[in-house]
Amino acid sequence: MSRSGPRARTLFVAGILALATFGCATLQQMAALRRVDFSLAGARGSSLGGVSIDSVRSFSGLSALQVARLAALVARGELPLETDLQVVASNPADNAQARLVGMDWTLFLDDHETVSGSFSGDQTLPPGQPVTVPVHVRVDLMDAVGGQLGDLVDLALAVAGAGEPTRVRLEAIPSIETPLGPIRYPEPVRIERKVGGS
Repeated sequence: MSRSGPRARTLFVAGILALATFGCATLQQMAALRRVDFSLAGARGSSLGGVSIDSVRSFSGLSALQVARLAALVARGELPLETDLQVVASNPADNAQARLVGMDWTLFLDDHETVSGSFSGDQTLPPGQPVTVPVHVRVDLMDAVGGQLGDLVDLALAVAGAGEPTRVRLEAIPSIETPLGPIRYPEPVRIERKVGGS
């Protein structure tokens, strides 16, 4: 008579209990993340076509050489904007600790869908302590929006915090770490802010 039966049943029960424990932990993490508020605090390290625009307030603030450089890029059909959007994750003080390990996102400028990307990292979100998560974005404004050089510069400056007011929105799907691996948020989170105008 085989003696493996009781042992197999014991291992099976242990496995079920482990899965139940992991499942409970996953639900707790998911519930914690659902209470985290995401907001957009602005942008840092912005450049347009390789030209730093963090301290530029308007198109007239660009030098003749910089304008010539950007005009040459537009003539080639490209004008890349790079920036680090400052996403602030605010975990309520009465919430459990959450752990962010990834975030897929899509960028909208004035409700116009532009590019998508993914943030990968390991960020603990302690209760009551807002945490800034920099999301690096690279978008070719000629490809995504199109238009004249002056309008595109104004748009880039708005994203950087100057220029005409523009609505910047990220539709993001955060992921949390669990004992069973990363679990994606069930639905997108809208992270938006009206920027520019300063």
